[in-house]
Amino acid sequence: MVKRITWSACLLFLLALFALLDAVGTFSEVSADQDTHEHSEGDGHDHASEQPKAETPGHDDHDDHSDHGGESDEHGAVRLSQAEMDEFGIILDVAGPGTIVSTLELPGEVVPNADRLAHIVPRFPGIATEVRARIGDYVRKGEVLAIIESDESLAPFEVKTLISGTIIAKHITMGEAASRDRDAFVIADLSSVWVDVTVYQRDLGIVKVGQQAQVFVGHQLAHETGTISYITPIVDEHSRTATARLVLPNSESFWRPGMFVTVGVTVETADVPVAVPGTALQTYEDVTVVFIETDEGLKPQPVVLGRYHQNLYEVVEGLQPGDRYVRTGGFTLKAELEKEAFGDGHAH
Repeated sequence: MVKRITWSACLLFLLALFALLDAVGTFSEVSADQDTHEHSEGDGHDHASEQPKAETPGHDDHDDHSDHGGESDEHGAVRLSQAEMDEFGIILDVAGPGTIVSTLELPGEVVPNADRLAHIVPRFPGIATEVRARIGDYVRKGEVLAIIESDESLAPFEVKTLISGTIIAKHITMGEAASRDRDAFVIADLSSVWVDVTVYQRDLGIVKVGQQAQVFVGHQLAHETGTISYITPIVDEHSRTATARLVLPNSESFWRPGMFVTVGVTVETADVPVAVPGTALQTYEDVTVVFIETDEGLKPQPVVLGRYHQNLYEVVEGLQPGDRYVRTGGFTLKAELEKEAFGDGHAH
């Protein structure tokens, strides 16, 4: 019995030992696999970190992208090809002489031409039995305007116009008493009108009979040019102004009595050696400049201006006859130079 127990115990011991060894071998394989996996992952991380980075676009690429045509140099000049100048609307011209017309702007008013104005008064007092014309009607010379019954003879008589024109006032109605003390009608021939110009005391020495003048309405262009035909010999005691007069043709009835106008009186005409249009002038670094053509490119040239009229300016200094300058499109060149000054252009 004892011997049988001993063998059983030995058998159980051996089985337990084999199971233990098997478990130890399995653990070793698992550990080895884990070490291999960790090493492999570590190598993968290192290789990824060692891969070359994507190349960042350099400054040259930016320069190529920002190159949109104009270039400026350290001399403050802008270089443009003819194609670029055409694209930006830059037009060159040659500096030369011009005529500067100095004008004085004064207020004025359109009034009827008094030489073509008729005040129609009945020949005898009486009662109006018929009125045939109204304000605004155009009547012709010899046309009957009204019929009045005389107070003295009780006979009717006709009231006629002796000029052709437009009725601008009427002071008679049917059944109303008419007298010689009051106009029955006022007729104006508006094919010609006057423009009465207010002349201030300080300007009386330069405004003269015979001078040319342009008449403006609001901000519109001049509609008509006339000549000063008369200046009142006395100054109004209330306004302290004199009145100059222009006679304007008005066949199309554009000028209406009562319109307020601006009158530009030509007080001086001068021929100057160099004159440029206003489109050529730019303000660069707080100085008035004209862009001129040089060997370096189109360069801003400071100028001194003299007299001017409308859009034409006399250049006293800075531009010589024969110089090629930018007549139109200077603003584009100015913008290019200012962009370079702020470091937003080609000079980084």
